[in-house]
Amino acid sequence: MVQRRFPRYKDLAPLMNFRAPEFNAKKRRLARALTIQDLQKIAQRRTPKAAFDYTEGAAEAEISLARARQAFQDIQFNPAILRDVSTVSTGWDVLGAPVAQPFGIAPTGFTRMMQTEGEIAGAGAAGAAGIPFALSTMGTTSIEDVKAENPNGRNWFQLYMWKDRDRSMALVERAAAAGYDTLLVTVDVPVAGARLRDKRNGFSIPPQLTVGTVLNALPRPEWWINFLTTEPLAFASLDRWSGTVGELLDSMFDPTVTFEDLAWITAQWPGKVVVKGVQSLDDARRLAEMGVDGITLSNHGGRQLDRAPIPFHLLPDVAREVGNDLEVHLDTGIMSGADIVASVALGARFTMIGRAYLYGLMAGGREGVDRTIEILSEQIARTMRLLGVNSLEELNPGHVLQLERLVPRAVAPSMVAAAEPAASRARKTAPAAAAAVSGTPTTKRAPRAAPAAKAPTAPA
Repeated sequence: MVQRRFPRYKDLAPLMNFRAPEFNAKKRRLARALTIQDLQKIAQRRTPKAAFDYTEGAAEAEISLARARQAFQDIQFNPAILRDVSTVSTGWDVLGAPVAQPFGIAPTGFTRMMQTEGEIAGAGAAGAAGIPFALSTMGTTSIEDVKAENPNGRNWFQLYMWKDRDRSMALVERAAAAGYDTLLVTVDVPVAGARLRDKRNGFSIPPQLTVGTVLNALPRPEWWINFLTTEPLAFASLDRWSGTVGELLDSMFDPTVTFEDLAWITAQWPGKVVVKGVQSLDDARRLAEMGVDGITLSNHGGRQLDRAPIPFHLLPDVAREVGNDLEVHLDTGIMSGADIVASVALGARFTMIGRAYLYGLMAGGREGVDRTIEILSEQIARTMRLLGVNSLEELNPGHVLQLERLVPRAVAPSMVAAAEPAASRARKTAPAAAAAVSGTPTTKRAPRAAPAAKAPTAPA
């Protein structure tokens, strides 16, 4: 029978390790966030619906984003055991200069709409962490102010080619003069995607006060106080705009941009050039032949063409094909450090986070972005240790198995025939028709097998 007694103080004393209470509400909530998903929930509670949905949403049915995230879940890690992993190195060179982590902050538009500190918080946090920060053409802080906030760090400028070419290149010149080291040319936006959440929310720049927005703002007074008591929202690179986001984008983006235009842009830039928005092996090959420094496999976070290719699925083939000619980067769907480790193992030199960064920003401004970077960095180091590797260089495709969920269907011969252009079918049937008219019999041939499926090639 168990003998019971009164507990003694010397037994209880080691258990009474009470922490001092944290009276700062922001520090308290950020300390409780252990994952990016935790920051996402905090962000949703603290941000008006229209602004949060602009970050959270994607195009049309949002299938591309869901598939991209699912692809990272559908992997199997293959760890090695009995390795000394007392120390790990999470940094290496990216585009010729060192980074402390294999990820950086992606370019995001309308960032101060999410939280008033905007790009200043992102650039400052990136500089402190030793990772690159990318400023969007549609950013809400000037090129020069971002540089001032991150004077010694890696600053990249993301370019959308506008219909007004002179205006676009004026931005490139400003970024070069400010000392930005890399130009990210985004090529997957000939027109704006159909972002239905924004249309349903009436999301506009600046936000409009309606009965609905006022009611939605009541439980989020801090956001509105910050918005109304700081500098009016303006863009880093264009005049103020009054209208919906979709109207702005459609008025700016140039659907005539070609590979020849890209070569011209590249010739104007003195630093490194990365082409963002690559979604096929054929396009990756062509860019490697052009001599760009890197490509980013991306479907724009699912915000352009819905049901677009999954960048993480493209990664192994693209890295194997062109990885020796240029750096292969990746974005879309990254929600954890394990996602980043898997990407590096399959051939990515670098990854970029967009939504994950904005969740931290909305959850707590600069401190929230710091917390995002801290969470991802901890997850990267822990995943590497559990895999049995000490450095990023040791990661290889053998560490990751991509499990199949979406497998392409075989194409039936009848479908191939139906897809043939009408002119081609007419040429094939013309001899038979002529023979019927002349009474000459024709020889039947066995049907050919359907040709192997081939990725479409972008027009020159």
